[in-house]
Amino acid sequence: MDRKKETFGHLLAIATVFIWGTTFISTKVLLKAFTPIEILFLRFIIGWIALSLAYPHRLKIKDRKQELYFAGAGLSGITLYFLLENIALTYTFASNVGVIISIVPFFTALFAHLFLEGERLKLQFLVGFLIALAGVFLISFQGASVLKLNPLGDILAVLAAAVWAIYSILTKKISEFQYHTVQTTRRIFFYGLVFMIPALFIFGFHPSITLLMQPINLFNIVFLGLGASAICFATWNMAVRILGAVKTSVYIYMVPVITVITSILILHEKITGIGVCGIVLTIAGLFISENKPKRKIKAELIKE
Repeated sequence: MDRKKETFGHLLAIATVFIWGTTFISTKVLLKAFTPIEILFLRFIIGWIALSLAYPHRLKIKDRKQELYFAGAGLSGITLYFLLENIALTYTFASNVGVIISIVPFFTALFAHLFLEGERLKLQFLVGFLIALAGVFLISFQGASVLKLNPLGDILAVLAAAVWAIYSILTKKISEFQYHTVQTTRRIFFYGLVFMIPALFIFGFHPSITLLMQPINLFNIVFLGLGASAICFATWNMAVRILGAVKTSVYIYMVPVITVITSILILHEKITGIGVCGIVLTIAGLFISENKPKRKIKAELIKE
Protein backbone atom coordinates (compact mmCIF):
# COMPACT_ATOMS: atom_id res chain seq x y z
CA MET A 1 0.00 0.00 0.00
CA ASP A 2 1.19 3.54 -0.76
CA ARG A 3 2.63 5.02 2.47
CA LYS A 4 1.00 8.43 1.94
CA LYS A 5 -2.38 6.82 1.35
CA GLU A 6 -1.98 4.67 4.46
CA THR A 7 -1.02 7.71 6.54
CA PHE A 8 -4.11 9.52 5.24
CA GLY A 9 -6.23 6.55 6.32
CA HIS A 10 -4.78 6.69 9.83
CA LEU A 11 -5.43 10.45 10.04
CA LEU A 12 -9.05 9.91 8.98
CA ALA A 13 -9.51 7.27 11.68
CA ILE A 14 -7.93 9.50 14.35
CA ALA A 15 -10.09 12.51 13.40
CA THR A 16 -13.20 10.33 13.43
CA VAL A 17 -12.64 8.81 16.87
CA PHE A 18 -11.72 12.24 18.25
CA ILE A 19 -15.16 13.57 17.34
CA TRP A 20 -16.88 10.36 18.45
CA GLY A 21 -15.03 10.61 21.76
CA THR A 22 -16.55 14.05 22.40
CA THR A 23 -20.13 13.07 21.55
CA PHE A 24 -20.58 11.91 25.15
CA ILE A 25 -20.79 15.54 26.27
CA SER A 26 -23.35 16.53 23.60
CA THR A 27 -25.49 13.48 24.30
CA LYS A 28 -25.36 14.11 28.04
CA VAL A 29 -26.67 17.64 27.51
CA LEU A 30 -29.44 16.51 25.12
CA LEU A 31 -30.66 13.70 27.39
CA LYS A 32 -31.96 16.37 29.76
CA ALA A 33 -34.55 17.36 27.13
CA PHE A 34 -34.94 14.36 24.79
CA THR A 35 -35.17 10.58 24.92
CA PRO A 36 -32.41 8.39 23.43
CA ILE A 37 -34.53 7.41 20.38
CA GLU A 38 -35.43 11.06 19.72
CA ILE A 39 -31.75 12.05 19.75
CA LEU A 40 -30.87 9.06 17.58
CA PHE A 41 -33.50 9.72 14.90
CA LEU A 42 -32.91 13.50 14.79
CA ARG A 43 -29.12 13.21 14.47
CA PHE A 44 -29.30 10.73 11.60
CA ILE A 45 -32.06 12.54 9.71
CA ILE A 46 -29.85 15.66 9.89
CA GLY A 47 -26.90 13.58 8.75
CA TRP A 48 -28.84 12.12 5.82
CA ILE A 49 -30.03 15.57 4.69
CA ALA A 50 -26.49 16.98 4.98
CA LEU A 51 -25.03 14.18 2.85
CA SER A 52 -27.81 14.65 0.27
CA LEU A 53 -26.99 18.34 -0.02
CA ALA A 54 -23.24 17.75 -0.10
CA TYR A 55 -23.42 15.27 -2.97
CA PRO A 56 -26.89 15.35 -4.62
CA HIS A 57 -26.31 12.46 -6.99
CA ARG A 58 -28.40 9.32 -6.90
CA LEU A 59 -26.53 6.11 -6.25
CA LYS A 60 -27.05 3.71 -9.14
CA ILE A 61 -26.58 0.16 -7.90
CA LYS A 62 -24.78 -2.10 -10.40
CA ASP A 63 -26.04 -5.33 -8.87
CA ARG A 64 -29.31 -5.57 -6.92
CA LYS A 65 -27.67 -8.03 -4.52
CA GLN A 66 -25.41 -5.20 -3.34
CA GLU A 67 -28.50 -3.54 -1.87
CA LEU A 68 -28.51 -6.23 0.82
CA TYR A 69 -25.09 -5.08 2.04
CA PHE A 70 -26.35 -1.49 2.39
CA ALA A 71 -29.46 -2.66 4.23
CA GLY A 72 -27.36 -4.84 6.53
CA ALA A 73 -24.97 -1.98 7.27
CA GLY A 74 -27.86 0.38 8.06
CA LEU A 75 -29.51 -2.17 10.32
CA SER A 76 -26.33 -3.12 12.18
CA GLY A 77 -24.28 0.09 12.36
CA ILE A 78 -27.09 2.62 12.72
CA THR A 79 -30.27 1.11 14.15
CA LEU A 80 -29.19 -1.91 16.21
CA TYR A 81 -25.86 -0.60 17.51
CA PHE A 82 -27.18 2.68 18.89
CA LEU A 83 -30.44 1.18 20.18
CA LEU A 84 -28.65 -1.67 21.95
CA GLU A 85 -26.12 0.71 23.45
CA ASN A 86 -28.77 3.16 24.66
CA ILE A 87 -31.00 0.43 26.07
CA ALA A 88 -27.99 -1.21 27.77
CA LEU A 89 -27.33 2.08 29.55
CA THR A 90 -30.79 1.91 31.13
CA TYR A 91 -29.99 -1.46 32.72
CA THR A 92 -26.32 -1.16 33.64
CA PHE A 93 -23.69 1.46 34.36
CA ALA A 94 -22.10 3.52 31.61
CA SER A 95 -18.69 2.34 32.81
CA ASN A 96 -19.74 -1.28 32.23
CA VAL A 97 -20.92 -0.47 28.70
CA GLY A 98 -17.74 1.49 27.99
CA VAL A 99 -15.58 -1.50 28.84
CA ILE A 100 -17.72 -4.01 26.96
CA ILE A 101 -18.02 -1.88 23.80
CA SER A 102 -14.22 -1.75 23.64
CA ILE A 103 -14.16 -5.41 22.58
CA VAL A 104 -15.40 -4.33 19.14
CA PRO A 105 -11.93 -4.83 17.58
CA PHE A 106 -11.91 -8.43 18.80
CA PHE A 107 -15.23 -9.18 17.14
CA THR A 108 -14.09 -7.31 14.00
CA ALA A 109 -10.86 -9.28 13.81
CA LEU A 110 -12.73 -12.53 14.36
CA PHE A 111 -15.38 -11.82 11.70
CA ALA A 112 -12.77 -10.47 9.27
CA HIS A 113 -10.70 -13.63 9.77
CA LEU A 114 -13.75 -15.72 8.94
CA PHE A 115 -15.27 -13.71 6.09
CA LEU A 116 -12.65 -11.41 4.51
CA GLU A 117 -9.62 -12.26 2.44
CA GLY A 118 -6.35 -10.75 3.57
CA GLU A 119 -7.59 -10.06 7.10
CA ARG A 120 -5.88 -12.57 9.40
CA LEU A 121 -5.55 -12.69 13.16
CA LYS A 122 -2.02 -12.10 14.43
CA LEU A 123 -0.50 -12.61 17.88
CA GLN A 124 0.72 -9.00 17.96
CA PHE A 125 -2.83 -7.74 17.43
CA LEU A 126 -4.18 -9.93 20.24
CA VAL A 127 -1.45 -8.77 22.65
CA GLY A 128 -2.21 -5.13 21.86
CA PHE A 129 -5.92 -5.84 22.26
CA LEU A 130 -5.45 -7.25 25.77
CA ILE A 131 -3.24 -4.34 26.87
CA ALA A 132 -5.68 -1.74 25.48
CA LEU A 133 -8.64 -3.57 27.03
CA ALA A 134 -6.91 -3.42 30.41
CA GLY A 135 -6.43 0.32 29.90
CA VAL A 136 -10.08 0.88 29.00
CA PHE A 137 -11.08 -1.12 32.08
CA LEU A 138 -9.01 1.16 34.35
CA ILE A 139 -10.42 4.30 32.70
CA SER A 140 -14.01 3.16 33.02
CA PHE A 141 -13.74 1.94 36.61
CA GLN A 142 -11.43 4.58 38.04
CA GLY A 143 -12.50 5.37 41.58
CA ALA A 144 -15.11 2.61 41.67
CA SER A 145 -14.72 0.47 44.76
CA VAL A 146 -17.22 -2.18 43.71
CA LEU A 147 -17.81 -3.59 40.23
CA LYS A 148 -21.56 -4.03 39.82
CA LEU A 149 -22.88 -6.10 36.96
CA ASN A 150 -26.34 -6.44 35.46
CA PRO A 151 -26.53 -9.50 33.18
CA LEU A 152 -29.20 -8.07 30.84
CA GLY A 153 -27.50 -4.71 30.34
CA ASP A 154 -24.07 -6.25 29.88
CA ILE A 155 -25.38 -8.83 27.40
CA LEU A 156 -26.98 -6.02 25.38
CA ALA A 157 -23.64 -4.17 25.37
CA VAL A 158 -21.86 -7.29 24.08
CA LEU A 159 -24.46 -7.55 21.31
CA ALA A 160 -23.88 -3.86 20.47
CA ALA A 161 -20.15 -4.53 20.11
CA ALA A 162 -20.87 -7.53 17.89
CA VAL A 163 -23.23 -5.67 15.54
CA TRP A 164 -20.73 -2.79 15.14
CA ALA A 165 -18.13 -5.37 14.14
CA ILE A 166 -20.62 -6.71 11.58
CA TYR A 167 -21.07 -3.13 10.33
CA SER A 168 -17.29 -2.79 9.90
CA ILE A 169 -17.16 -5.98 7.85
CA LEU A 170 -20.12 -4.93 5.70
CA THR A 171 -18.63 -1.48 5.01
CA LYS A 172 -15.38 -3.14 3.98
CA LYS A 173 -17.33 -5.23 1.44
CA ILE A 174 -19.27 -2.13 0.32
CA SER A 175 -15.99 -0.26 -0.26
CA GLU A 176 -15.08 -2.92 -2.82
CA PHE A 177 -18.07 -1.84 -4.95
CA GLN A 178 -16.12 1.37 -5.77
CA TYR A 179 -19.01 3.79 -5.18
CA HIS A 180 -18.56 7.35 -3.92
CA THR A 181 -18.10 7.38 -0.12
CA VAL A 182 -20.78 10.03 0.45
CA GLN A 183 -23.30 8.08 -1.64
CA THR A 184 -22.63 4.82 0.21
CA THR A 185 -22.80 6.52 3.61
CA ARG A 186 -26.07 8.22 2.67
CA ARG A 187 -27.57 4.91 1.52
CA ILE A 188 -26.54 3.29 4.82
CA PHE A 189 -28.13 6.18 6.75
CA PHE A 190 -31.33 5.74 4.73
CA TYR A 191 -31.68 2.09 5.68
CA GLY A 192 -30.77 2.89 9.27
CA LEU A 193 -33.62 5.42 9.45
CA VAL A 194 -36.04 2.99 7.79
CA PHE A 195 -35.26 0.25 10.30
CA MET A 196 -35.53 2.82 13.08
CA ILE A 197 -39.19 3.62 12.32
CA PRO A 198 -40.66 0.70 14.32
CA ALA A 199 -38.60 1.82 17.35
CA LEU A 200 -40.19 5.27 17.14
CA PHE A 201 -43.59 3.72 17.83
CA ILE A 202 -42.27 1.34 20.49
CA PHE A 203 -40.29 3.87 22.54
CA GLY A 204 -42.27 6.99 21.58
CA PHE A 205 -41.15 9.92 19.45
CA HIS A 206 -42.46 13.31 20.65
CA PRO A 207 -39.57 15.81 20.51
CA SER A 208 -40.41 19.32 21.66
CA ILE A 209 -39.78 21.94 18.96
CA THR A 210 -39.47 24.60 21.65
CA LEU A 211 -36.73 22.67 23.43
CA LEU A 212 -35.05 21.82 20.13
CA MET A 213 -34.82 25.49 19.19
CA GLN A 214 -32.97 26.36 22.38
CA PRO A 215 -29.40 27.34 21.34
CA ILE A 216 -27.62 24.75 23.48
CA ASN A 217 -29.85 21.89 22.28
CA LEU A 218 -29.79 23.02 18.65
CA PHE A 219 -25.99 23.29 18.66
CA ASN A 220 -25.51 19.83 20.14
CA ILE A 221 -28.02 18.06 17.88
CA VAL A 222 -26.46 19.71 14.82
CA PHE A 223 -23.01 18.70 16.05
CA LEU A 224 -24.17 15.10 16.40
CA GLY A 225 -25.97 15.17 13.05
CA LEU A 226 -23.30 16.88 10.95
CA GLY A 227 -20.09 16.09 12.78
CA ALA A 228 -20.57 12.75 14.53
CA SER A 229 -22.94 11.29 11.92
CA ALA A 230 -22.60 12.74 8.39
CA ILE A 231 -18.90 13.61 8.41
CA CYS A 232 -17.62 10.91 10.77
CA PHE A 233 -19.40 7.98 9.17
CA ALA A 234 -18.08 9.09 5.78
CA THR A 235 -14.50 9.46 7.06
CA TRP A 236 -14.75 6.17 8.98
CA ASN A 237 -15.94 4.30 5.89
CA MET A 238 -13.12 5.90 3.89
CA ALA A 239 -10.59 4.81 6.53
CA VAL A 240 -11.96 1.25 6.39
CA ARG A 241 -11.55 1.29 2.61
CA ILE A 242 -7.90 2.35 2.93
CA LEU A 243 -6.73 0.46 6.03
CA GLY A 244 -9.08 -2.50 6.24
CA ALA A 245 -11.70 -3.37 8.85
CA VAL A 246 -9.30 -4.71 11.49
CA LYS A 247 -6.74 -1.86 11.46
CA THR A 248 -9.42 0.82 11.52
CA SER A 249 -11.44 -0.76 14.34
CA VAL A 250 -8.35 -0.64 16.60
CA TYR A 251 -8.76 3.14 16.84
CA ILE A 252 -11.97 2.61 18.80
CA TYR A 253 -9.62 2.07 21.76
CA MET A 254 -8.97 5.82 21.73
CA VAL A 255 -12.61 6.81 22.21
CA PRO A 256 -12.72 6.32 26.02
CA VAL A 257 -9.38 8.13 26.32
CA ILE A 258 -10.72 11.15 24.44
CA THR A 259 -13.96 11.04 26.44
CA VAL A 260 -12.03 11.20 29.73
CA ILE A 261 -9.85 14.09 28.55
CA THR A 262 -12.78 16.16 27.19
CA SER A 263 -14.78 15.47 30.36
CA ILE A 264 -11.94 16.92 32.42
CA LEU A 265 -11.58 20.01 30.21
CA ILE A 266 -15.27 20.75 29.57
CA LEU A 267 -17.25 19.09 32.36
CA HIS A 268 -14.46 19.62 34.92
CA GLU A 269 -14.56 16.00 36.02
CA LYS A 270 -11.58 14.69 37.99
CA ILE A 271 -9.32 11.85 36.89
CA THR A 272 -7.51 9.55 39.30
CA GLY A 273 -4.07 8.00 39.04
CA ILE A 274 -5.77 4.80 37.91
CA GLY A 275 -7.38 6.71 35.05
CA VAL A 276 -4.00 8.07 33.93
CA CYS A 277 -2.57 4.54 33.93
CA GLY A 278 -5.57 3.45 31.86
CA ILE A 279 -4.94 6.12 29.24
CA VAL A 280 -1.26 5.09 28.96
CA LEU A 281 -2.17 1.40 28.61
CA THR A 282 -4.85 2.12 26.00
CA ILE A 283 -2.52 4.16 23.80
CA ALA A 284 0.26 1.57 24.26
CA GLY A 285 -2.11 -1.20 23.19
CA LEU A 286 -3.05 0.79 20.09
CA PHE A 287 0.57 1.22 19.01
CA ILE A 288 1.41 -2.42 19.70
CA SER A 289 -1.53 -3.59 17.58
CA GLU A 290 -0.56 -1.26 14.72
CA ASN A 291 3.23 -1.49 14.85
CA LYS A 292 4.80 -3.60 12.09
CA PRO A 293 8.09 -5.46 12.41
CA LYS A 294 10.97 -3.66 10.67
CA ARG A 295 11.61 -6.59 8.36
CA LYS A 296 8.01 -6.53 7.17
CA ILE A 297 8.16 -2.80 6.49
CA LYS A 298 11.38 -3.16 4.49
CA ALA A 299 9.82 -5.98 2.46
CA GLU A 300 6.80 -3.78 1.64
CA LEU A 301 9.04 -0.90 0.58
CA ILE A 302 11.01 -3.23 -1.72
CA LYS A 303 7.76 -4.41 -3.32
CA GLU A 304 6.72 -0.81 -3.96
